[in-house]
Amino acid sequence: MDLPALFKALQASPLGSTISQSTWMFPTFETIHVVAIATVLGTIAVVDLRLLGVASKGRPASALIHEFLPWTWGAFALALISGTLLFTSRAADYMALPFFLAKFVIMAAAAANMLVFHLTAERRIASWNMGRPVIGARVAGGLSLALWALIVVCGRQVGFSL
Repeated sequence: MDLPALFKALQASPLGSTISQSTWMFPTFETIHVVAIATVLGTIAVVDLRLLGVASKGRPASALIHEFLPWTWGAFALALISGTLLFTSRAADYMALPFFLAKFVIMAAAAANMLVFHLTAERRIASWNMGRPVIGARVAGGLSLALWALIVVCGRQVGFSL
């Protein structure tokens, strides 16, 4: 089975059909998805603004990361689940949208940025924890904010494209 047929089958599946035909399921999952993404963005923004050295300067960066990371991952998991449920309702339609595909490419770039930060600047956090973040942390924070803003723009464009 080729990919377009697979997406059409997913959309026509009992789960996909139930969500798309229900008067309350899609809007409920969409609301959960938006709140979860807003939580992801808010928690990431708090940490990224600290990494840029423009906010929460009086708090150790490690404390902010430790405090917000569980909330970020929890909200991301909720966004992933709700987004998957939304996707099943119109899988073939979503896969035809460039903004939908771009959203995931940008999300992969955001994940790579996070990984590079955790493997580099965060490993030296003791040297800048209370002071001005090192250049690698500032670049990671700025890039993260920009990438997540683009993810939101692409996500909104998906909503306007269907």
